[in-house]
Amino acid sequence: MMIDLTTLRADFPILSREVYGRPLVYLDNAATTQKPLCVLDAMRDEYLNVNANVHRGVHFLSQQATDLHEAARERVRTFINARKTEEVVFTRGTTEAINLVASTFCASQMREGDEVVVTDMEHHSNIVPWQLQAQQRGIIVRHLPITDRGELCPLDEVERMLGDRTRLLCVTHVSNVLGTVNPVKDIIRVAHEHGVPVLVDAAQSAPHLRLDVQAMDCDFLAFSGHKMYGPTGIGVLYGKEAWLDRLPPYQGGGEMIDKVSWERTTFERLPFKFEAGTPDYVATHGLATAIDYLERVGLDNVAAHEKDLTDYCTERLREVEGLRIYGEAGHKAGVVSFLVGDIHHLDMGTLLDRLGIAVRTGHHCAQPLMARLGVTGTVRASFAMYNTREEVDLLVAGIRRVVTMF
Repeated sequence: MMIDLTTLRADFPILSREVYGRPLVYLDNAATTQKPLCVLDAMRDEYLNVNANVHRGVHFLSQQATDLHEAARERVRTFINARKTEEVVFTRGTTEAINLVASTFCASQMREGDEVVVTDMEHHSNIVPWQLQAQQRGIIVRHLPITDRGELCPLDEVERMLGDRTRLLCVTHVSNVLGTVNPVKDIIRVAHEHGVPVLVDAAQSAPHLRLDVQAMDCDFLAFSGHKMYGPTGIGVLYGKEAWLDRLPPYQGGGEMIDKVSWERTTFERLPFKFEAGTPDYVATHGLATAIDYLERVGLDNVAAHEKDLTDYCTERLREVEGLRIYGEAGHKAGVVSFLVGDIHHLDMGTLLDRLGIAVRTGHHCAQPLMARLGVTGTVRASFAMYNTREEVDLLVAGIRRVVTMF
């Protein structure tokens, strides 16, 4: 194992606390990850010593804060291997990034009757924005099916879904429910052969897999800081420069303007055209620090460790009589969703919580996927770099204890 878990876990003080008198077993990382001390220290230091509004300020603190903010943009650029910093737009998270594309793309590139294609395994954040546009503009939202194993339909079926009116394909890189890692590079290639741009929801892949937007050739990609050991309220939209140039501003206000008069307003260059108002420049510094931390540990090491945990957890859960796992794709990230017998997912999660084990229950913001699976919700255990096999054993022991209560 390339990760020294004892040393690494010491970077996350919250992991040493107790819940209901028991050691915390935190297995809700797909919802949000814990933050290492270096991220918290970096943000605290900026508030204490640098705090000033970025851009346009001529005084020292403003220039220093601006340098940190734009250094964070460059750090994100290298992390995803974008060509230019102009292609990196800071948002409040994946949700806002997708809404930004939905609003601006549909307004400028689509007409009534044009189609957006999504998949059956999307998070609500990659469904509802398109439905809102369908209500407002009369566009059509179509969805690609998945198999019983939780894998996306074959590529030839993807190709058949792309018609003359398809204007955009939106796909999650990693399912937040099933853990399925979709073959986004192949999907993008097929879509581009039909002249269809692609948006990738990378919220669940950024903490686990190496991202390369140029190799992937995606047109848009979105992810959140809080799912990759960074602060909440900060996210990223990557967009190819040619596409971002074509799209209109998302919001109006300060930062995103060039000149304003009563007659007309002209807008700033990329990426500032899409960044109205004062940015969370402290959170961008925190995000950059989280990326540094993640890459010091090594994404390949993280992926290998989490694969070991996922495989071990799957193996141990199969020992529990009546337990059903949802999502058995050949290529999975660190997510395992399950139900046991007739025990309601909420009951299971609540009782596990009393044992100090934090899991997620419910529909996981993926109700269409739940309908496809024929359930109202599941229990979800999701892993991060700091989780251990011993915590998996505690989860399984906890599930067995809950089963005896029923």
